[in-house]
Amino acid sequence: MSAVAPSGARHPGPIPACAGIGLRAPHYRELLADRPPLGWLEVHSENYFGDGPPLDYLEQLRAHYPVSLHGVGLSLGSTDPLDRRHLRNLKALIARVAPGLVSEHLSWSSVGGTYLNDLLPLPYTEEALALFIARVGEAQDFLGRELLIENPSSYLQYRHSTIPEAEFLAEIARASGCGLLLDVNNVYVSAANHGFDALRYLRTVPAAAVKEIHLAGFSVNRYADGEVLIDTHSTRVAPPVWALYRAAVQRLGRLPTLIEWDTDIPALAVLLDEMRQADAVLNEPCHADVA
Repeated sequence: MSAVAPSGARHPGPIPACAGIGLRAPHYRELLADRPPLGWLEVHSENYFGDGPPLDYLEQLRAHYPVSLHGVGLSLGSTDPLDRRHLRNLKALIARVAPGLVSEHLSWSSVGGTYLNDLLPLPYTEEALALFIARVGEAQDFLGRELLIENPSSYLQYRHSTIPEAEFLAEIARASGCGLLLDVNNVYVSAANHGFDALRYLRTVPAAAVKEIHLAGFSVNRYADGEVLIDTHSTRVAPPVWALYRAAVQRLGRLPTLIEWDTDIPALAVLLDEMRQADAVLNEPCHADVA
């Protein structure tokens, strides 16, 4: 079982190479009261901008567990100017909680100053690649630290995309100096929806750039002409995603791994059980690279 910092410790340090869970409001008090053994906590950055009870709980829990910040609103893929107010809020939160990792998404969420409540996919073109690299660099310069960029789940593809997603991510990491957050569930969902080889995706992503892994559950929407997998974060991790995660660990080694669960949030015990399953995979003997 993962070690935790002793009671009363401040800022327990970097994110360990073990499993953690997403911090959600229904579990604040139980985590503080029981302090179960777990590796680390991750929060959505935007939920903790400004003072208030959520930030109070986060600071109390930060005394006992390492914390990472996972953003959903920076809209790095947009052609709008980067939102300086958002960046200032994020920088202030980073200074306040000293997160071990800070991440965002390969997506866009705004156009013409209007924000959409979604993480929308990019066309994988040279133009979009250059834009995204520049904006990651701008954000990292402002924040004064590395960002991790997460691969998306997708349900449709742009006809004019010319660069495979894994190669697109690899070039972002190479050119901007950012790290990568590999969401294994997203790889599985997108591979099932679009028919690409998930193991080849794992082989293409640069191993040295990957600093964190996400796991989550998906749902299936069925139609007369087929089905679409949706990254709902509302169920346990599916068996084929566990298998893909095992392959990822064999290639990448032990990495901080997060159990994400954002809707239909279960009892804390369910998240801890999923976390223990991830730790069991991380602790398996390492074998050969993904074939």
